Amino acid sequence: MDFLSLGPSLYSIIMNNRSLQVVIDGERGHFDVLMNGHLYESTVLDEHAMMLAQRSGGLLKRSGDVSAPMPGLIVQVPVASGQSVNEGDTLVILESMKMQNELQATVGGTVESINCHEGQTVDKGDLLIVVRPPDD
Repeated sequence: MDFLSLGPSLYSIIMNNRSLQVVIDGERGHFDVLMNGHLYESTVLDEHAMMLAQRSGGLLKRSGDVSAPMPGLIVQVPVASGQSVNEGDTLVILESMKMQNELQATVGGTVESINCHEGQTVDKGDLLIVVRPPDD
């Protein structure tokens, strides 16, 4: 395996004769990893935070907010406000660095608001879509 930094948040990984470009961005323990057009969100907890989460019955509830992981162009928004979605459904297709990236729902629920449209340029961190989980 070969892992090479290409910039502040862009990395090249070569593994099993396969080359991948990966964008890893994060702060304060929350990381977004964009790989093969899929966005993965992760939270890194230290031992103390993990112990507290386990004692309180689990980790923090995931948000239904979908934000732009990097600057780009909105290619498609295949959902409508009020539509019911499942975890993993594609909510927005964002083009960045000549790659189309499917931003997916991290929770199931109802699309509460859509804050972007096709053809719009967005900046990193812009709130694109809000999904309200059924228990809210």
